[in-house]
Amino acid sequence: MLTYLLVRLADAYSMIIFIYVMMSWLPNTQSGIIGDIYRALGKLCDPYLNLFRKLIPPLGGMVDVTPIIALLVLQFGVRLLVMIF
Repeated sequence: MLTYLLVRLADAYSMIIFIYVMMSWLPNTQSGIIGDIYRALGKLCDPYLNLFRKLIPPLGGMVDVTPIIALLVLQFGVRLLVMIF
């Protein structure tokens, strides 16, 4: 039961990160309801993503691959914990 909850929470957080990254591609995410949602998601996602941003610089100065790495670490980490316990 606990493993099921852990996997579901990791999946939900992964979806939140995915939505946050997709929203960063939208123009005008600074104002209105979209801006509010984007900032709220940023408060949830940025602390975790910043762990990886410290280690991995943007490629070519513009392309940020840290969300991909962060999602992989999250998913593999949770699956590893489930296998151990």
